[in-house]
Amino acid sequence: MSQSLPRRSVLRGSLTATALGGAAVLSAGSAGAAPIGPRGDVELVLLGTAAGPPVEPGRTGISTVLRVHGRNYVIDCGRSSVTQYLAAGLEFRELDSIFITHLHADHVCDFYNFFLLAGFGRNDADSADGIFEPVRVFGPGSAGQLPHGAPDAPTIAPDAPVPGLRELVEQCHRAHAYSSNVFIRDTGIPDVRTLIDLHEIGLPDVGAHPHGPTAPPMAPFKVAEDDRVSVSAVLVPHGPVFPSFAFRFDTDRGSVVFSGDTAESDNVVALARGADVLVHEALDLGWYRRSGTPEHKISHLRESHTPADVVGSIAERAGVRTLLLSHLAPAPPSSVSDARWRRQAQRGFSGRVLVGRDLDRLPLG
Repeated sequence: MSQSLPRRSVLRGSLTATALGGAAVLSAGSAGAAPIGPRGDVELVLLGTAAGPPVEPGRTGISTVLRVHGRNYVIDCGRSSVTQYLAAGLEFRELDSIFITHLHADHVCDFYNFFLLAGFGRNDADSADGIFEPVRVFGPGSAGQLPHGAPDAPTIAPDAPVPGLRELVEQCHRAHAYSSNVFIRDTGIPDVRTLIDLHEIGLPDVGAHPHGPTAPPMAPFKVAEDDRVSVSAVLVPHGPVFPSFAFRFDTDRGSVVFSGDTAESDNVVALARGADVLVHEALDLGWYRRSGTPEHKISHLRESHTPADVVGSIAERAGVRTLLLSHLAPAPPSSVSDARWRRQAQRGFSGRVLVGRDLDRLPLG
């Protein structure tokens, strides 16, 4: 069901092609780079571009901001995304909504910090940035049941082993209750519970099931809209994870699609049809083979992710103009060069390929 949202130096040339509509693409490069460069009315800001939970050098956890006419829409909240949000020159008071593609830790580990930490700014609204009104959050509900696996695998929290986003938030409230209660009494910060307006995304009746198929063929469905964006989604196949979403944002300056974590999927093609930018994950299988990864583990990776040399054909079938690679595995830039990423993704694609780095910016329109 659709939810209505409230109104509301030297630059490193990682994204060196011209932006949509001919404007120059500006890049901050790293957290220490300055200046960031002028903001576009509508732009993508890559907070983090790493795939997976491992903490590795050179990239922070996956998180992207779509900035639309002074309001910020965050897609996923991986490691350090709150810090990167600030490093990108963004203001917490402009945070409009957060969209979570799925509940793997590397996509949600910094989610609660947007409220637990950024909420402090409200105590001094005249001089400090912060969250001043509830932020709408959209993401998966409970899978309903665990996937099949090793029969002797331990189960954490056996009384509630498959929390959805709502229960995740409630458990975070409980886990941090002492700190929050003390700060409320000591410094007058707002009740963190009032800062989150949560919406678990309901699934259309397409026959999806946690034991498969997790992402049957489906048409995109509306998730949310306001006076700046219209957001739609599809289910995508990400191994045993359910539900897992890809999102499309339509704005007056163009359309952007986020694949989320996914194996090759016709649903992504359907969602991205005619979009200006497809932000897609990428996996360099050659690097894993050269590193001695056993074939059975490589097969397992392919069940959850998309090889870089396949991503281009997805973008071509969808008819997108620009393919932007993010959520890169392996994550360290020293492991795979931008040129290699670009070369693989260009196969079968007649459009433009960009390789994302942390704090890169891409204007639209």
